[in-house]
Amino acid sequence: MMLHMRIRHLQRVDLNLLVALAVLLEERHVSRAADRIGLSQPATSRALQRLRVTLGDELLVRTRDGYQLTPRAVRVQQELAGVLPRLELLFAGERFDPHTATATFRLAGTDYAASVLGPGLFQRMFRQAPATTLVFGTWHDGVLADVERGVVDLVFFGFRADAALRAELLYEEHFVCLLADDHPLAAVDPLPLGDFLTASHAVVSVRDGEQSAVDSALTGLGERRTPSLTVPYHTAAVRAVAGTPLVATLPARLLADVPLGTTVVDAPREIATMPYLMSWHPRLDDDPAQRWLRDLVRVVAATT
Repeated sequence: MMLHMRIRHLQRVDLNLLVALAVLLEERHVSRAADRIGLSQPATSRALQRLRVTLGDELLVRTRDGYQLTPRAVRVQQELAGVLPRLELLFAGERFDPHTATATFRLAGTDYAASVLGPGLFQRMFRQAPATTLVFGTWHDGVLADVERGVVDLVFFGFRADAALRAELLYEEHFVCLLADDHPLAAVDPLPLGDFLTASHAVVSVRDGEQSAVDSALTGLGERRTPSLTVPYHTAAVRAVAGTPLVATLPARLLADVPLGTTVVDAPREIATMPYLMSWHPRLDDDPAQRWLRDLVRVVAATT
């Protein structure tokens, strides 16, 4: 009810007149006020008349010594001294200063994103914006819905983007196969598709129990691989290979350091590269803090 009453009062006021009101009360002279606000003297006089009607007060009263403020005008002038700077700040547009910011950023992605993009992102973020908070959530099948609901600010993935969200390509990733050193296929590079399909696979469950980019490429070829092991994390697949007959097909950037007892060969040529994206909701397009975050991710991705 109180909000309704406030809105009703505001609807009676032309907010464009506030600047004219402040200048008129300060100058106490129509001609000088007109020069300052860039209006003609007749237009400024009309503005004064409208203000008198709106506020129900004469505001400026002519005396032998010039115009004087009424008691109501004095109170209004005091209020305007606090109101106008706040309105200026409100309509001037937000700015984001990372050095003093205390924002919380909510990201989500698989452990691939946290492992490959994470180190560079974390270092830059906490060097440039030491008082910010970063929450890097785990990947799950409903994470894109979380972005739409505003629970997550920025998400990373390697499949076709949701049409309701913004998406930007960070880079193209290619796949390699990680095998034990003594695996029969360890010396075959790249791995032929036929040998690949008959191998024992360690599969990372990314979406609906499948490793999206790899298994979608195989489905497009009319082929399937049979998992011998399914794990929820890329790093778990990396650790599973040594001393086993397993083949783990993984994004190449994840294997900058090859674990002891394993070998890396290129995946079959038929497995296409993976476009790796960052995605956000359109409502965050112009948010200064979010723009800063996305710029930071772009820098990291370009150097990864």
